[in-house]
Amino acid sequence: MKRIVILASGSGTNAENMINYFKNSDSISVVYVLSNKKDAKVLQRANRLNIPNRSFDKNDFIDTDEVLNLLKENADYIILAGFLWKIPVKIIDAFPNKIINIHPALLPKYGGKGMYGMHVHNAVVENREKQTGITIHYVNENYDEGAIIFQKSFDVLENDAPEDVAEKIHHLEYEYFPKILEKAILENGR
Repeated sequence: MKRIVILASGSGTNAENMINYFKNSDSISVVYVLSNKKDAKVLQRANRLNIPNRSFDKNDFIDTDEVLNLLKENADYIILAGFLWKIPVKIIDAFPNKIINIHPALLPKYGGKGMYGMHVHNAVVENREKQTGITIHYVNENYDEGAIIFQKSFDVLENDAPEDVAEKIHHLEYEYFPKILEKAILENGR
């Protein structure tokens, strides 16, 4: 059984989708949810779904090994689902090709520090992009530059507002993120 620990900063809809997707799996299980915000809704979702969870601060994440040790004890894979902090090199080194992120654009476009959520969707619409989509990728020491596992695109319509793009992205995340994670984890385990 491969164990997933989810890192999230916000409401946790993707985390909940993942927990439900793997709930009856005999090969992959979500065993922990961690958040860098003590009031993040993802922690409430995890509680409701009976998944152990906790919050942490920058000191626990960067300066001490508290989060690293928790991950080493509990995780085979770390999944970022709307997690907004850069992953420290010590965690990347401890989990080579075992940290996976989803990004709401077709990388390398609209990646990097500060490019998340509505910031991405606003930029896509402002720049009159014809297409956008999601990218699922491994995490390395640079924001949004790890090896790409999967991309799925859609056409941006002329009258699409950033909120329309956000909704379409969310549908793609729900549909593809758990399936692609499952495939990547199972193929990696061979």
